[in-house]
Amino acid sequence: MAVSGILGWLNIQRADVFIDLPEEIYCGLETLVTVRLVNRRRYLSSFLLKVKVLGGSADFDLVECGGQGKSSFICTFRERGEHFVAGGEISSPFPINFFVRSRRTPIECRIVVFPAPLRSRLPGGFGKPGTSGALTAAAKGYDGDVAKITDYSGADPLKLVHWRLTAKYGELKVKELTASAQIPVILDVDALPGRTIEENLSRAVFLVNGLMRSNRPVGLKLRKRMIPPAVSRIHRLRLLSELALYGKY
Repeated sequence: MAVSGILGWLNIQRADVFIDLPEEIYCGLETLVTVRLVNRRRYLSSFLLKVKVLGGSADFDLVECGGQGKSSFICTFRERGEHFVAGGEISSPFPINFFVRSRRTPIECRIVVFPAPLRSRLPGGFGKPGTSGALTAAAKGYDGDVAKITDYSGADPLKLVHWRLTAKYGELKVKELTASAQIPVILDVDALPGRTIEENLSRAVFLVNGLMRSNRPVGLKLRKRMIPPAVSRIHRLRLLSELALYGKY
């Protein structure tokens, strides 16, 4: 019993726990949580470990010394906004499944849960053009800004021929243009046709994702705050975070 107790206690020591989450987490939708367990011991492996965190558990049959293991489970967040993980629990019945030993382990993690998307249409006249100047997409087009000068392919319109450079190099040179982005739209959360603010936030999430997938610059009006339209992935995540934290502080 003494040897069993010592081995069981050693088995759950010097193990660090980390959690990996998707970039986008939506309220009420299933999310895959990946738990990484790092064994910091130099000579002893860890056996039959269970990590409890975020209301779920991840099992590890063997984590070799100096190595790490991964295990996943499904978690559903029931409330939008900011969530903090303060810690978890490591337990194991090793070595003879007579006693289950456990200890708390620190896990510092901040999670922002976006409102669940709710299918919605953009009302006619609801969007208004942005005022920060023309926005262009990175895709090749025929009516945007000049991206670069290339050789004539035989399929390019003659209006794109750069005649001065053509004369200089003695061969046809054409301008490659970017495609113009669609007219920017600013979503006013309070003006959406939902019955509650929570419904409006969910509608706004759906519209932000849908519009930006079609390369349309989107901004937000949050009462007295205005976020200008843009089209980048970082901008989209910022808008979703703003909707997640709206009215929380």
